[in-house]
Amino acid sequence: MAASDLAATEPADVVRRQYLASATGDLQMWRTAVADDVEWIEAAGFPLAGTYRTPDGVIKGVFEHLAAAWDDWVTHDDTYVVDGERVVVLGRYSATNRATGKSMSVRVAHCFIVRGGRIVRFEQIVDSASVHAAMTP
Repeated sequence: MAASDLAATEPADVVRRQYLASATGDLQMWRTAVADDVEWIEAAGFPLAGTYRTPDGVIKGVFEHLAAAWDDWVTHDDTYVVDGERVVVLGRYSATNRATGKSMSVRVAHCFIVRGGRIVRFEQIVDSASVHAAMTP
């Protein structure tokens, strides 16, 4: 990613940067996209359901757990809908659960609020039943 991309502050560009950083495991770049006081909400019914705060809280509470439980976790950010500081991304998760060996491809919607070039809030909406099915022997 070019240095100019890291400086981009348009809401959709900031959200794209965090997806790219997440996909490549570049937590340094990911941190450039989120606010120090980010509020990160994983949907009720999702295995990591809850609200996480701060970049470290998200990394420890979400990213590390996903990496431990799933192989080849990919978030596909298919469609962006932008309304001012709000960015809604329609996409899907794909991964294989390590414990069961079952693969999944589930629909997801992510709602971001971006202020001052940083993500201040994230909310996940996901087909959690399909996630649980991949986790069930």
